[in-house]
Amino acid sequence: MTNTTEKESNYQDLDKMTVSELLVNINNEDQTVPSAVQRAIPQIERLIEVTVASMKEGGRLFYIGAGTSGRLGILDASECPPTFGVPYDWIIGIIAGGDTAIRKAVEFAEDDMEQAWIDLQEHGINSKDVVVGIAASGGTPYVLGALRRANEAGLVTGCIVCNDNTPIAAAAGFPVEVIVGPEFVTGSTRMKAGTAQKLVLNMISTTVMIQLGRVKGNKMVDMQLTNNKLFSRGIRIIMEETGIDAQTASDLLEKYGSVRKAIEHSRVTDH
Repeated sequence: MTNTTEKESNYQDLDKMTVSELLVNINNEDQTVPSAVQRAIPQIERLIEVTVASMKEGGRLFYIGAGTSGRLGILDASECPPTFGVPYDWIIGIIAGGDTAIRKAVEFAEDDMEQAWIDLQEHGINSKDVVVGIAASGGTPYVLGALRRANEAGLVTGCIVCNDNTPIAAAAGFPVEVIVGPEFVTGSTRMKAGTAQKLVLNMISTTVMIQLGRVKGNKMVDMQLTNNKLFSRGIRIIMEETGIDAQTASDLLEKYGSVRKAIEHSRVTDH
């Protein structure tokens, strides 16, 4: 295992830099992340293809991680229902230490090799499901234990790691390795590694949802209408898709409570 995420920063004496110097140097480092993600696209593609196939058979997608990695998984999972109108149990994020750890670090939670599988059991995990471990280091025991047990149970397994030749990548059936190099603040993997993980998670969930039919054209036709901004967006989508006026679009959206249903009803009426 090549632990580049823990290597010393390429920058010295951060505490002596001006604000401008800090911002420019952080930004310079951040600009290297999309290229690292680009190199991993073939791996991401393989993970997405098997995830889509599993979910079409009724499987769910689980993200599992500790610390920043766990929080990013929960963030991505929690945004899918409002964005794509899917049930809350289609994509589930689990973090070492439970929900308390979303806000406050839970000491040594990530070091328990057995707890992750116990946490997954609470969701009735089964062989149709997909488990993706997220760990910048690639060695987090909590995540590694989950993938090994998931493999034994016949589940599809994947991972998002930021080091080469890691135990977690070796355990995952469909590993994604995004090598971003040393952090600006030595070892602070919430920075480049976290950004890389967020980009990959965006790619996974968005592409999976599109492949499962939750986007029409380039529009979020199944989004939840939870505020006025989204209701107005829904009206615009209906107008663009059907050519009807704003008032008619608004009336349809009010009646059916769904952009997709409003569009479908409008087209039925037209014919």
